[in-house]
Amino acid sequence: MNKKDIKILLVDDEPDIIEIVRFNLEKVGYQIFTAPDGLKALKVAEKELPHLIILDVMMPNLDGIETCERLRQDNRFNDTVIMFLTARGEDYSYVAAFEVGADDYVTKPIKPKVLVSKVKGLLRRFKEISLNDKTLDFLNLSIDKDKYKVVFKKQELFLPRKEFELLYLLASKPGKVFKRDDIMENVWGNEVIVGDRTIDVHIRKLREKLGDHFLKTIKGVGYKFIEPEN
Repeated sequence: MNKKDIKILLVDDEPDIIEIVRFNLEKVGYQIFTAPDGLKALKVAEKELPHLIILDVMMPNLDGIETCERLRQDNRFNDTVIMFLTARGEDYSYVAAFEVGADDYVTKPIKPKVLVSKVKGLLRRFKEISLNDKTLDFLNLSIDKDKYKVVFKKQELFLPRKEFELLYLLASKPGKVFKRDDIMENVWGNEVIVGDRTIDVHIRKLREKLGDHFLKTIKGVGYKFIEPEN
């Protein structure tokens, strides 16, 4: 997909912020749409179906957290990247954003070049990877769903079924933060599990086999897979 085909929705009640961000993203070729609050953002999103939405937290009518939550309740936005750009730097705001489905959280002020780089990275990492694809290929790591086979640094790893399913889920969308409840539902479903730390134990075992650089803990929220750079 060309940059000119990518739609980005900016949502902020500060016109100066909108203009600065808009100018820098349009300059590199993205289509930009704007909204001054959450309610109007929902209407624009329903009409344009943007690939990326950049939200402020504190806004009139409907704040960014609730806006994100409503978007995530709509299946049309399951694969939409949602990024917060806000002056709110408190831990509870950060955690709240990820709990309602944010993909990234950036605090103001941020240099325009850094913001553009962030946006490019998010859009690159969040290219849709179907869970029905047979193989996920990364640098030094290949995950074959059909064969339940993992090859790391040219060596095959033998993973128990749940470790494999957990790794495949996280790797299916590099950079996306999967909440603990989502992981439980997707990997364990309605199965009876022992203890509240089941996910943590499986993550620890995967790190023992793959190292610490692939799987990142988002404190109080869940986990995400970090795609290795070339």
